[in-house]
Amino acid sequence: MIKGEEAYDLVILGAGPAGLTAGIYSSRLGLKTIVLESGIPGGRAGEAPFIENYPGFPDGITGVELVEKMTKQCSKFGAEIRTFEEAIDLELKGELKKVTTRKGSYISMAVIIATGTQRRKLRIPGESELLGRGVSYCPVCDGAFFKGLKVIVVGSGEEAASDALFLTGLAGEVVLVTHGGPLEAADELLRRLRDKGVKVIEARVTEIIGKDGVESVRVAYEEGREDVLPADGVFISLGGVPTSELVRKAGVEVDEKGCIKVDRWQKTSIEGVFAAGDCTCGGMQVITATGEGAMAAINASRYVKRKKRTGEGMKTKEY
Repeated sequence: MIKGEEAYDLVILGAGPAGLTAGIYSSRLGLKTIVLESGIPGGRAGEAPFIENYPGFPDGITGVELVEKMTKQCSKFGAEIRTFEEAIDLELKGELKKVTTRKGSYISMAVIIATGTQRRKLRIPGESELLGRGVSYCPVCDGAFFKGLKVIVVGSGEEAASDALFLTGLAGEVVLVTHGGPLEAADELLRRLRDKGVKVIEARVTEIIGKDGVESVRVAYEEGREDVLPADGVFISLGGVPTSELVRKAGVEVDEKGCIKVDRWQKTSIEGVFAAGDCTCGGMQVITATGEGAMAAINASRYVKRKKRTGEGMKTKEY
């Protein structure tokens, strides 16, 4: 083992719901586990204003609260969590896996990839230019800046509907532009949007307009007509795209959308490497991420213990 490298049974990349659950299971099963997170624990789940469909919380729970409980439980069983430590290089094809960050290198017998997704962008004029000056991807982070003002939420899924509902408690007026097809969300969520007076417009956003801050949004309707909607802020809620470029370069097979390919045991195309959560594009829900994280950890544990039992893990007895 090279000096300066730290050795573990299992390295988990990402401390969202999938990574934290994997850490809970693997450490409880006796694996020496480290969880490396590029930012703070939680991922997109930590930005969720309110989660109503996670089992065990009949009155709902905020994303921040749920992530805090998961993080505490992960640490309780002995997993080491290191934040603001992003993987910059992966060597995954050997018997021993190597993960390199800007702070050090980690050797392990198995790796679980739980890197989640990054925010999907509109890629239209004004989006990047006005980011932080009225354009946001996080209502929980930035909603308070728009008290009493008019905001537009862009998206057609449950995330967009939840974000719009959250913003009704802060903004003076909330408009939801679906950026394409019809709004698809649970009936109860749609009812509450109506009750809160959220206007839903089926159109595509083509430009965000403003000089020093957001002033308006240009939209195009299916029949070809255009309109300019005044707004003080724009919240983009289009879901995410998997953050899988680094693992693809390391040889892990991904599909045409960048989703990591796994089997029913969360195994990837490389032996000893597993993946879980939104980076696999499974259910894109907290509950499916935690389920995949548990499955990945159980099978990673079996893999590591089998290697140790057969002597193939003897090279790593310095653990």
